[in-house]
Amino acid sequence: MRLGVFTVLFADQSFEDMLDHVKASGLEAVEIGTGNYPGNAHCPLDELLDSEAKRNEYIKAVTDRGLTISAFSCHGNPLSPDTRFAKESHEILIKTIQLANLLNVPVVNCFSGTAGDHEGAKYPNWPVAPWPNEYADVLTWQWEEKLIPYWKDVGRIAEKHNVKIGLELHAGFLVHTPYTMLKLREETTEAIGANLDPSHLWWQGIDPVAAIKILGKANAIHHFHAKDTYIDQDNVNMYGLTDMQPYGNVQTRAWNFRSVGCGHGLEDWSNMMSALRTYGYDYVVSIEHEDPIMSIEEGFQRAVQNLKSVVIKESPADMWWV
Repeated sequence: MRLGVFTVLFADQSFEDMLDHVKASGLEAVEIGTGNYPGNAHCPLDELLDSEAKRNEYIKAVTDRGLTISAFSCHGNPLSPDTRFAKESHEILIKTIQLANLLNVPVVNCFSGTAGDHEGAKYPNWPVAPWPNEYADVLTWQWEEKLIPYWKDVGRIAEKHNVKIGLELHAGFLVHTPYTMLKLREETTEAIGANLDPSHLWWQGIDPVAAIKILGKANAIHHFHAKDTYIDQDNVNMYGLTDMQPYGNVQTRAWNFRSVGCGHGLEDWSNMMSALRTYGYDYVVSIEHEDPIMSIEEGFQRAVQNLKSVVIKESPADMWWV
């Protein structure tokens, strides 16, 4: 496995300065935002699609530093009842798939999306309970009329371009658990898999090691985000895990994102790295920094330091002891 970083945290740096900083930090890969929620600070999507010369220059800047692009990321909501944002999310996703194909980037990360509760809805609706029965009816409609048809079409486009789709299992979107990931994959294509982020699993009560085993057995892990979560049980007792307080309410929130090793110990992270290797994932571990009580650089370097101590880089040796 190789260490990388989701470069949105360095959006204030130029493309070349960002690459130099990543290289100097001892990493080997970058995950780059192409638009929608992550922004496109380091990827002028239309310019690169329009010019082979600019694509060559772009990828040369990466490879000359001994780096690779692990994924392009364009998290949005292509199912949103906000037709403008849905159209933008879809168009950027398709363009990102096209650029990934041209630059031999194997994975495009995004969200599955969340629809409204009927054709005339104004806002997304994320059902979290099967009763009253209207919620179950909404969920069935969303899957059958919106989610599955959309990803059947996009899955075919991804296959045509030899690109894998990494859906981030993120609450608020229809695919947010191993079960919903495998359910959509079964209804669409194996080109669709997970961008597995343990931070979103912990606060849902899901053991990331168990999730790795479940998805790894199905060869459904296409990318991996390294981000931690601290769960404050006192605050859970007050607000529950579906805490709707703003992320800025750090003292009272039930959970907060943290840099790697600041929410769960290195034994937990070592167990995840071992599970990834055991169940077939030997690709990039991409650091994502969203720690509310650390600076960008301190949180980033803490993650680098902790992950370097647990990531498995080399291929396993022959079992000389048997």
